[in-house]
Amino acid sequence: MRSKLNALIRLYSILPTAQNLHTFFSNASPFKPIICCPRFYVKPVLAVREDFAKKLAIIRDGTDPPVEVSDHVENIATVRNRKSSEEVSNALMRWGCTEHDVSIIFLRNPSLRNMTVKCLQSKLQILRNLGICSSDLVKIMQCRPRFLSCRLSTDLEERIEYLLNLFGSREILLKAILRNPSLLNYDLHGRMKLVVATYESVGVSRDDLIPMLLSRPTLIPRCVLDDEKMDYIRRTGVSKDSKMYKYVVTIFSVSRTETICEKIANLEKFGFSKDEVLKLFGRNPFILTFSTDKVQRNMTFICATMKLPAKTVLDEPFLLCKNLETWLRPRFFLGQKIDDMDLAPRVNGPVILTALRMTEKRFIKAFINCHPEAVAEELIMFYKSAKCIKRIAGSSKKCIRYGFPF
Repeated sequence: MRSKLNALIRLYSILPTAQNLHTFFSNASPFKPIICCPRFYVKPVLAVREDFAKKLAIIRDGTDPPVEVSDHVENIATVRNRKSSEEVSNALMRWGCTEHDVSIIFLRNPSLRNMTVKCLQSKLQILRNLGICSSDLVKIMQCRPRFLSCRLSTDLEERIEYLLNLFGSREILLKAILRNPSLLNYDLHGRMKLVVATYESVGVSRDDLIPMLLSRPTLIPRCVLDDEKMDYIRRTGVSKDSKMYKYVVTIFSVSRTETICEKIANLEKFGFSKDEVLKLFGRNPFILTFSTDKVQRNMTFICATMKLPAKTVLDEPFLLCKNLETWLRPRFFLGQKIDDMDLAPRVNGPVILTALRMTEKRFIKAFINCHPEAVAEELIMFYKSAKCIKRIAGSSKKCIRYGFPF
């Protein structure tokens, strides 16, 4: 009954200019839904929704609300929202943010305008104690718009102590938080400690885990190491003492089993066995992060255009890593151009693999600038034009997002 009376009081206070207000509520029939379920009707009042007056009018007799009632509700909402926004802005600016920083923060998360200043100040004080400044906060809000809307005080002291022990120093911890602000939100006992213990149990030490956490922020929330993935890791042939082991384990752990099977099947179409594909992942685990489309196009070019055996990539995994449009194809076509012009040195045979490994500067020096000026100018123009060849119908290709990972 007390809640119903409070509802009536709030309704009277929100509509002070309405005439004959007592008559408006005297009829029990239209007022019955408000008495039976005041929460449903009072919630818009508490939020000062501008359409609240219309809802009351519809409940009463289906007519439009008085103009002065609607205007008054709108004025109250505008004043309160403006006041709340100004208080939050002032709190952020006192903390060190500029007007530009505040505008970016509000753009990324407009709901912060309605946050209570006390709650915001407590969160900003936590960030200040960690060494996070205003420019860092803007970077965090760019990648985690709802960061300040999340609870930061849960197990705070224990969490900071654990993270300091994990990363070894406050400087590295600050770097890790900027890379992954969710370290302050993850379930400490049910997720973070469990994941770190899982990696240690499979042979990834804490010293190896730290750079992985810095390079792959999703390592903690998406870690899954079941029996099937552990079997894949063993079949890569990478020992626990190898420097590549931490990369193999972490990439397999954040990848879906369906994604791994799909990418293995994509390479099996070119004549590889499953064990050969897994050995390839062991030599260069980053191939597992490439899209099936990229791997398929590179393999097709290597086999069909360059006329190299498909299993060349087992010894030269970089062939799958290089970009087809800006790296593999221009250099191969330049080699053919040099052959047609009967120039030397030529880019064919075993030399082609060496040429594809070279940096851009070294490649131009070795195969273009070594010729007379007129010839070199012709070759460099051809090389640049080959780089500008776009993929056919690339602009009309449908972009299908399968979500994380890769």
